Amino acid sequence: MKRLGGGLDNVAYLVDDLVVRFRRADPGEVSREARVLRAVGVVSPIAVPVPEFVDPVGGCLAYRMLPGVPLLAVAERDAGALGARLGRLLAALHTLPGDIAGETDDTPPRVWLDEANSQWPEMEGEVPRARRGAVREFLDAAAPEPAALLAFSHQDLGAEHVLVDPGTGEITGIVDWSDAAAGDPARDLGLILRDLGPAAFAAAVEQVAPDLRDPGIAERAHFYARCGLIADLAYGVSTAQPAYRDKSIAGLDWLFTPIHPE
Repeated sequence: MKRLGGGLDNVAYLVDDLVVRFRRADPGEVSREARVLRAVGVVSPIAVPVPEFVDPVGGCLAYRMLPGVPLLAVAERDAGALGARLGRLLAALHTLPGDIAGETDDTPPRVWLDEANSQWPEMEGEVPRARRGAVREFLDAAAPEPAALLAFSHQDLGAEHVLVDPGTGEITGIVDWSDAAAGDPARDLGLILRDLGPAAFAAAVEQVAPDLRDPGIAERAHFYARCGLIADLAYGVSTAQPAYRDKSIAGLDWLFTPIHPE
C-alpha cells in the first residue's frame, strides 16, 4: 500500500494495481462520481477510470490504475497536439446531458476574481517584479459576464489530471472527475490555456461545438486561466510543491504581459 497523494478534497492510495481514493468531506459524493465515470467512459476518446467498487459510507472509490504520468511532470510536450486531443475530449463531454452529474457549477466569474484578490497579497512576492503590474491591473478590472450556455465538462482539467506516456507524450488517461458538472465550457479551456499555452488553447477551441463558441468564450477562458494561475501558485507555495509554483511562473509569460518595468 502506497500513498499516491492528496488534494483539498481527496487522498489516494495504491493497493497493488488499484487506486483507492477517499473523499475528505461529503463521502456520499463518490456514488455521484462513479455514475459520472460510467457515463463518460461511453463517449470519451481518452481512457478514464472504471469504478471497481464504491463505498458511499466510507467515501471510498476504487479503480484500476491508468498508465502514464501526470502531464504536470513532463517538460517536453507538443502543445498543439495535446490541445487538439483535449479539445476532442471536451467536445465529446459536451454531448452528454447537462444534468448527467446531478451538479451545476454556475459560480459567477466575480467570485473567482474575489478569490484571486484574496490570494494575491501573499503571492505577490513570488511573481517577478516586471509582471506584478499586469496582475494587479487584471485583479482591479471587472469580471466578465457569466456564460449564456452551460455544458457538462470535467471542470478541473489541469495538467495534474492529464496522464501521458513519458516516452511518447501521448495522452493515456484523464483522472479526478470529482468536480465534473454542468458549467461554463470556458472553464476547462482556460485550464488548457493556463497549463499548455496559446497554441494548445487555439487547437482545443477548434474542437468545441460552434454553438458553445460564443463571442465571450475566449475572454472568459483567459479570465479563468489567470484566476487559476494565481490559485495554483498559492497552492504550490502553501503545500511546498514546486511543480505547481514553477508552472504558474511559466504561465505568466502568456497570461500577463508586462505593462512596464518596475
